[in-house]
Amino acid sequence: MTPEPPECGPGHCITCGDEGTPMTVVRVDEVRGLALCAGADGERETIEIALVDPVAPGDLLLVHAGTAIAALDSTRSEVTR
Repeated sequence: MTPEPPECGPGHCITCGDEGTPMTVVRVDEVRGLALCAGADGERETIEIALVDPVAPGDLLLVHAGTAIAALDSTRSEVTR
């Protein structure tokens, strides 16, 4: 009997169990395709932005595993691109 593949659940990655984290762009390095972003707790991380480029300081991104996977509308928490 072959086991069924796992299904993705809402709000998290079935592969690693992590959730997407909203982060705000602080500074952009366009040459390297990276952005310095801050989480709600103030902690800063360098994030790959190729999937959501272009971004600017102040933009809100959904980040998973060090990569921005969506741009969010900061007033409505909706995906914009």
